[in-house]
Amino acid sequence: MADHEESEVAAVDLGSNSFHMIVARPEPDGLRVVDRLRESVRLAAGLDADKNLDEAARERALACLERFGQRVRELPRGAVRAVGTNTLRQSRDARAFVAEAEAALGHPIQVVSGYEEARLIYLGVAHSIADDDDRRLVMDIGGGSTEFIIGEHFIPKEMESLHMGCVSATRQHFADGRITEKRLRRAEVAARRELEPIAARYRRLGWERAIGASGTIKAIERCLHANGWSDTGIDAAGLARLKAALIDAGHVDKLALSGVSDARAQVLPGGLAVLLGAFDQLGLERLEAADGALREGLLFDLLGRIRHQDVRTATVMATAARYHADSDQAQRVATTAEFLRGEVAQAWSLDAELFGDMLVWAARTHEIGLDVSHSQYHKHGDYILRHGDLAGFSREEQQVLATLVRAHRRKFPKGVFKDLPADWQDAAARLAVLLRLAVILHRARSDEPLPVMDCQADGPTLELRFPKDWLDARPLLATDLQEEAELLASAGFQLRSA
Repeated sequence: MADHEESEVAAVDLGSNSFHMIVARPEPDGLRVVDRLRESVRLAAGLDADKNLDEAARERALACLERFGQRVRELPRGAVRAVGTNTLRQSRDARAFVAEAEAALGHPIQVVSGYEEARLIYLGVAHSIADDDDRRLVMDIGGGSTEFIIGEHFIPKEMESLHMGCVSATRQHFADGRITEKRLRRAEVAARRELEPIAARYRRLGWERAIGASGTIKAIERCLHANGWSDTGIDAAGLARLKAALIDAGHVDKLALSGVSDARAQVLPGGLAVLLGAFDQLGLERLEAADGALREGLLFDLLGRIRHQDVRTATVMATAARYHADSDQAQRVATTAEFLRGEVAQAWSLDAELFGDMLVWAARTHEIGLDVSHSQYHKHGDYILRHGDLAGFSREEQQVLATLVRAHRRKFPKGVFKDLPADWQDAAARLAVLLRLAVILHRARSDEPLPVMDCQADGPTLELRFPKDWLDARPLLATDLQEEAELLASAGFQLRSA
């Protein structure tokens, strides 16, 4: 077990239908779950036509997080990972809601991309089943999105997040609660159309084992088993029996199915339609339900970070290699940037480990835009990082990383930092200054080591001191630093070097 490992860790999943929380104790061979909480919040149901959350949904969500917070508020900041999914990805006022939600929970909340959600789901499923050599298809029907992942062991190979879920499909096709054969057929066709762009590729890749991971899938499996419609797992014949039962009921309020709670019954028609569409498009014969899902994946991902096995570092290295970044130069810049941060960490409030990680990741990727074009390559790098699928990163973390790369050369783009979350704005600007200096100091791309430097910060002023006569012997560097001082001055920083 790693040094200073927390006695408890927790994962919070702000799903589109339900909020989940798991608390666990790290052990040498994994995690021992000690507490689970789940509440049906129906966040997606509160998203209006303008993509804003209505007041009722906000109140349900914040009240739930207040209760969750009572259990985990005393845990250290790094021991809790909370993420929002599809509804918060869509919401126009997500940032304002997340600020309130963080206050209620007592811990930071990140909104993750569909790609990252899929990765975490697969991680959770892979840790909940026996590890074998089978290639697996994992399917997770959420409230607003459905993820499909093909993977082997603990490694996902193919991932997609589609814009359909049990809540969104129910709202679209069964808004008044009525269930008819025509409506179910229409909802199923809509799911098949959503799946059509990926179906051929997934079937070509193939799998030996199909696994479902979500409340909808587990509820359907329980229902089929409880009613004698399937002996094990979910199959097409059992789904046909369930479909007939829904049509016979005629309304969600009249559903009385063993294994299906009243809350789950409200979104069952949409979830069933998505599942029927998947069976048809992917040619599924049987699907088994797994206990692991997004929240378990969050826990294992968090445990990896605690034990310094952070997938974000692997993602950065893979991205740098993909775009043929000069690894030697990246290492030089990263080492110097991190040295500079250490020198000013206290004065500039950059002590947090994540600040150091982000600076190194930016140094590792600051030249990836050169693979597109030398002209404006910092902007190309920004675009790649901002819009790429970066495993392990939240959307906000991607935005910060892209901004640092954007700001590492030429005019200091002071305005772009205002688009970052409030708790990142000042820190990111200061990290950008350090990255710029590290890049300048290694402009010669030489393995010759830099001399012992002294770097001090006082408010917006940064002072670099070199050994006597060292800078005088390097007029090009002296000129670069003078030009950099002028560029930084326009952004409110003062750079002095001697």
